[in-house]
Amino acid sequence: MTTKIKTCFVIMPISDQEGYEKGHFRRVYDHIIKPACENAGFEPIRADDEVKTNYIVLDIITKILESDIVICDLSAKNPNVLYELGLRQAFNKKALLIKDLKTDRIFDIQGLRTIDYNESLRVDSVQKDIVSVSKSLKETHEAKDEEVNSIIQLLAIKPATLSESVNLSNETSVILRAIKEIQNRITSIERNGNHHDDIPLNEQFLIKSKIFTINNTIWHGDKQLGILKDVQPDKLILKTNNNEVISISKDADFFDELVSDDLPF
Repeated sequence: MTTKIKTCFVIMPISDQEGYEKGHFRRVYDHIIKPACENAGFEPIRADDEVKTNYIVLDIITKILESDIVICDLSAKNPNVLYELGLRQAFNKKALLIKDLKTDRIFDIQGLRTIDYNESLRVDSVQKDIVSVSKSLKETHEAKDEEVNSIIQLLAIKPATLSESVNLSNETSVILRAIKEIQNRITSIERNGNHHDDIPLNEQFLIKSKIFTINNTIWHGDKQLGILKDVQPDKLILKTNNNEVISISKDADFFDELVSDDLPF
């Protein structure tokens, strides 16, 4: 019998934040949150783990509501983070709140338990923080419903609910599919303003007079760099064999030597 993998959706700043070094929160995820999730028996999921042109708000909301548990990093008091936490809290679902030592406690939710970690990411502090977050993640997941770390519990109000099923009319389904297709096309145009008229959207892209195809292998000579997942006006986004997401700037010295093909010759 196959055991269902428990999932932990991670709500945290994705882009760089004022007062923090570039890439800081990606390092927090890689060095503290992700190991802590895995140690506690959860599969961590962050919004940018999979680079997809059609990764839309609906996908994020679904993961916020359906994941077994959520970790929310309140560091930097990011408004998007607080909004996503509000969605999870509205349904009184389990969430572990964490923040770095430099961030003050948020007044509106200061009654909720929060785990602090050291934003310096020193080796000695990282190991302690992994253990602390992992332990709290297990305790939060195993807590009884009436012990959920939630503003709903503090205010003693009735949580929001989702109906068991939503039936869409044929007309509504057609409209939603059309909206999604339009969104995909707009995203492609916004991310690369240099499309050639003959290049199908969402499939091939033209950058610096070179054609790149999504999901093709990118080579530099005989070295395989990774699978192309997205193209932006100034860079390529690749996923390596180790499932790492990397970017290659069009200004890189070797950019003109790249090949988008399953064969390097």
